Amino acid sequence: MLRFDPFSDLDALTRGLLTSQTGSNRSPRFMPMDLCKIDDHYLLTADLPGVDPGSVDVNVDNGMLTISAHRTARSEDGAQWLASERFFGTYRRQLTLGEGIDTEAISATYENGVLTVTIPLAERAKPRRIDVAHGSNRTSIEATTVEAE
Repeated sequence: MLRFDPFSDLDALTRGLLTSQTGSNRSPRFMPMDLCKIDDHYLLTADLPGVDPGSVDVNVDNGMLTISAHRTARSEDGAQWLASERFFGTYRRQLTLGEGIDTEAISATYENGVLTVTIPLAERAKPRRIDVAHGSNRTSIEATTVEAE
């Protein structure tokens, strides 16, 4: 089924002008992700569909969290492509971590094309309740009434 899209040529021209690469190599432009804070940790989820799980790499170095993954290009000789829009190549995303992160306890899982990274807060950065001490010696002041004569 062919569909007429009058803007496809304009889109292709714009993509060509905005990228520094030439030829047919379509490298990934970005790695879509969500980041939220839940109780005592941050939860990062990134979409990496079609990526080989063995190519997913998550590391921390000097307060920088780096996520990288690779999707291999299809090599189907003799294929006449009618549409070829899926990116291939290396995805990479970096985030600067604050001082309140427990970098030793960061964990990651990759399932169904979604990378999930759990980034826990360090103990010193977790909110805590501070007890307020009460003085044991309370001084009471009595009021006296002086009657006029």
